[in-house]
Amino acid sequence: MRKIPNFVLLRAFEVAARLESFTLAAKELHLTQSAISHQIRELEDYFGKPLFFRKNRKVEPTAVGRRLLDSLSRVFDVIEAACNEVALAPNSQVLALHCSPSFAAKWLSPRLPEFIKENSDIAIRLTSGTEPIDLLRNQEIDMAISYQSRHEGPGIHSISLGEEKIAPLCSPQLIDPNLSVQELMSKLTLIESSLNNHTWEKWFETHGLKNPSSRKMAFDRAALSVSAAVDGIGAVLESVRFAERELSRGELVELGQGIFEPTIDRTHFLSYRSNSKNNQKIKLFKEWICHKAEVPAE
Repeated sequence: MRKIPNFVLLRAFEVAARLESFTLAAKELHLTQSAISHQIRELEDYFGKPLFFRKNRKVEPTAVGRRLLDSLSRVFDVIEAACNEVALAPNSQVLALHCSPSFAAKWLSPRLPEFIKENSDIAIRLTSGTEPIDLLRNQEIDMAISYQSRHEGPGIHSISLGEEKIAPLCSPQLIDPNLSVQELMSKLTLIESSLNNHTWEKWFETHGLKNPSSRKMAFDRAALSVSAAVDGIGAVLESVRFAERELSRGELVELGQGIFEPTIDRTHFLSYRSNSKNNQKIKLFKEWICHKAEVPAE
């Protein structure tokens, strides 16, 4: 027998801690608030320590409660994914994919309908986040697409998703044909993505130029930086991969194209566990995304 508390108690705790409310937990689980309170108290008796700080109209997990919530959330995600997979058609599979947010929003999502159409027996479960995923610890994730950090080590296989062009981009409305690119940059707000290693300071240094602008703005997502540039806030230094649609629609143009040498880098990597390389859903997705990214499927 596993030495774990009753599942009903753990379920009540997870919902109450997630919502920080016994009342809302009772509504979600179709129980009374008294029943939730009793189940939480029983779980606290089991551990011999409080799991919540009780306030007037709100409860807040203690440090121990917060750690338990983090672990239970991952476990419940695995349980949910397993149940969803069983509930699907007999030949269906779930591919759990974790992806960096901007890549998911700007490049992957517009292309995913094609994969889904071609592989109707594979259901995609997509999550996103900036922190690298440990695929050996997070067994519920099948594959990960990371930004600027390549997953390496025993048991993990990683593939580069190709070279990306990093270039200054801005709205065509900001272009003044009477000004040189250097003069224009001295008047524009320079937008950066805070997680991007390619900064304006490095760009100016690489091209032997003095950084002329003191007006800067930073966002924590490349997608937000690109959107800000489309809105005419200023010029963004970002991967052209994230601005394909905006460039094709004429909402953005590349500053200094043909004047400055473009910066090329490999910033996105696809990773999966080595022992799953022959899994059909892994092979199909790897081959598809490598084809879309125009790189060899190693």
